[in-house]
Amino acid sequence: MASIIFLLLLTLSFIASAQKQTNITRGSSLTPITNSSWLSPSGLYAFGFFRQRRGLFIGVFLSGISQKSVVWSARRDGAPVPSNTTLLFTRDGRVVLQSAQGDETLIISAPQPASLAAISDSGNFVLYNSDSQIIWQSFDSPTDTLLPTQQLKAGVELFSPVSETDLSTGIFRLKMQNDGNLVQYPVNTPDTAPYSYYSSGTFGAGDNVTLNLDPDGHLYLLNSTGFNIKNITGGGYPTKETITMMKLDADGIFRLYSQNLRQNGNWSAAWSSTDNKCSPKGACGLNGYCVMNDQDAECNCLPGFEFVDQGNWTSGCERDFNAGSCKDMNGSSTNTMEELSNTEWEDVSYSVLSLTAKDDCKQACLEDCNCEAALFTDGQYCRKQRLPLRFGRRNLQSSNLAFIKVGRPISTMDRKEPVIEKNPGTGRKILIISGSFVAFGLTMVAIFGIIIYRYHVLAYKRVPGNDSTGLNEDCSTRYAFVEKKTSFVSLVSSDLPTQRNIASSSPSHNPEE
Repeated sequence: MASIIFLLLLTLSFIASAQKQTNITRGSSLTPITNSSWLSPSGLYAFGFFRQRRGLFIGVFLSGISQKSVVWSARRDGAPVPSNTTLLFTRDGRVVLQSAQGDETLIISAPQPASLAAISDSGNFVLYNSDSQIIWQSFDSPTDTLLPTQQLKAGVELFSPVSETDLSTGIFRLKMQNDGNLVQYPVNTPDTAPYSYYSSGTFGAGDNVTLNLDPDGHLYLLNSTGFNIKNITGGGYPTKETITMMKLDADGIFRLYSQNLRQNGNWSAAWSSTDNKCSPKGACGLNGYCVMNDQDAECNCLPGFEFVDQGNWTSGCERDFNAGSCKDMNGSSTNTMEELSNTEWEDVSYSVLSLTAKDDCKQACLEDCNCEAALFTDGQYCRKQRLPLRFGRRNLQSSNLAFIKVGRPISTMDRKEPVIEKNPGTGRKILIISGSFVAFGLTMVAIFGIIIYRYHVLAYKRVPGNDSTGLNEDCSTRYAFVEKKTSFVSLVSSDLPTQRNIASSSPSHNPEE
C-alpha cells in the first residue's frame, strides 16, 4: 500500500512540474535562422524548426540534451520548409507558415481560433481558447512517440518513421483498438489477426481503453473506469534527472527508452515489444524475406530476384531474369522451380490442392502458367500464388516450403545455336526468299535464251537459199561471207552486244541491186 501511495505522489509531482509552460501570445513568430523555437520553462522541450535529412520541418523536440530527439511532427509527410519561411501565431489565432511572398500555409487545424499557445515541460504543445480551455494539443495527435503523462486513446495510432533521419510515415503502425486490444500491423492492412505481429491480448476489454506511460517507465492499459487491465512494463526506473519515452521505431518494434540528463549520454532501450527483429511483417518489402543473423535482421530476395534498391531493404526485390513465355512449342515448361525451406509468407492463394508430396506440388505449379509460386504447408496443402509475395520471414520451427518459379537458365549449347533456329518462322521466310531469287534468275536466263534464238532464226530466214535470184558474182561472194559470219555468231552467242553488231553488218538481199 505504501508503495502505491509513493508512486501516486511521484506521478502527481511530475504532473505538477510538467504543467509548467511557456505561454505564446498572438503575433509571435519564429524563423529558421534566428529565434528558431519556443522553449518550455525548463528548456528541456521546444516547439519550432528542426532539421532532418529531407530538410527543415516543424515539431516538438528535446532541446536540453545533446541528442535532439523529435517527439512530434507537424505535416510529417509534407514538403520541407524553405529557409526563408516564418512560423507565425497570427493575430487572429492561427498557427501558419508564411512564405517570403506573404503566402500562408496552415500548420495546425484547430476547431476554432486560439487565444493562447503554450509549450509545457511535459513536451505538450497546446492551443487554448478565450476561456482557457484546450482546443487542440499535440498529445492528442501523436506521430511515433508517447511521452510520460501522454495517453494513446482508443482508435488512435502511432506510425513508425521511414528511418532515424527521415521522420515521414514508415511502414508499421501501433493501434489502440476500440475493442481494447493494443495491436501492431504493417501499414495499409486490415485490422485483422492474420496481419498482426504483436498484440496485448486484451480483446474485449472495452471501447475506451487507453495506453498510458508514467514518468518511471510504467507502460500499462487502463479501461474507461480507470482500472489497470494490463501491465506492459513494470516501471520502477529512476525519475530523478532521468526521462523516459516510448517510441515506435523504423524497424516496426516499439521500445521504452530512458536517458540520464546529468550524464548527457545516449538513449538506452529499457524494454522492447520483441527481441526478434524479423517479427514485424513486411520489413524486407515485396518478394523479400527476413533472416535473423545473431541479434540482427537481414533481408534476402527470392531465388531469381534482386533488391530494387540495395541500400533500402524495404524497397523489396524484383526479377533478375526475363519471365518470357510459360511453355515452348512442344508444350514443355520453359521455367524451373526453386525451393525455400522454413519460410512463412502471406497466403493469398488462388487455388489450394490437397497433395501429400512436395514434388507433386512443385510440378503442379510448374505446369500452371498462372502459378508463380506455391506454398506447401502442413505437409498436405499446395497453395498456388501469384507474385508478389509479402511478409516473408524465416522460421526454423516451421516445416513449410515455398516453391518459386524462375526462368530456365541458358545452356552452353543454347548459346551456340544460330538465331534463326530459335524461330522456325524466320527460317521458312529465308527459304522462300532464296527460292524466289533462284526462280527469278532461271526465268531471266530462259527469256534471254529465247530472245537470242529467235533473233538468229529471223536473221537467217531473211537470206534466200536458191540460185534463181539472178545474183551476180559479187553478191554470191557477199552471201558466202554472211554465212561464215552467221556461223561465227552462233559460236559467241553468250556476248549479246557483239551478236547484234555482227547481225547488223550482214547485207540484205535487194532484187534491184
